[in-house]
Amino acid sequence: MSINFKKFVPRPGLVNKQGRLPDPAELVCIEVPKVFDQCLIKRCLVYCEGPDTETTDCELRSDPLINPKRYISSRDFKITLLSVDKIPLKKDHGFKKIVLTYIISFYANYIDCDGRTKSEFYEINRTDVIGKFYCPDSISQSTTTLEEEPYDNNLIKLEMVADVLHGEILIDDHGDDVLDVTLGYYIIVKCELVVQLLV
Repeated sequence: MSINFKKFVPRPGLVNKQGRLPDPAELVCIEVPKVFDQCLIKRCLVYCEGPDTETTDCELRSDPLINPKRYISSRDFKITLLSVDKIPLKKDHGFKKIVLTYIISFYANYIDCDGRTKSEFYEINRTDVIGKFYCPDSISQSTTTLEEEPYDNNLIKLEMVADVLHGEILIDDHGDDVLDVTLGYYIIVKCELVVQLLV
């Protein structure tokens, strides 16, 4: 049975199985972010000199401290996405290789020998690669007069849960007191695309 487009009126179908609701008084189109793909990055990092690996990071050691006594806790975890490189995969349409560069920052609290609470700031730079990630290109292009840069409909979004699992006061090779921490974190990487829904 063919559709007569002259008499066709877009409207929702049946909402419940018991009966029919009246036709809507208004149909509107809204824009909402839709998650097309997501993946989980989980790491447990300890301090180690040299280049960073999947289990070590050279920035997890503090600057020299004055009379530290004991590590207490950590606070104010923050993640900042610096860059995203999307490399298309030839054989898989819509899939891309994603290279993420981001910074995780936080404060570690410790007590000195006089009983005062002090804080040390940590900032670690990380790069992760996701080999295959569904990240389709938007068909429509959007722009706004409020932004100087072109508006990107296709967003890569990071959500993080992090904590310092262990903190230890040590003496480094120069004879200074330092605080080494073990950082554990989960990062959810999401590909979001703004889509239009008729409601």
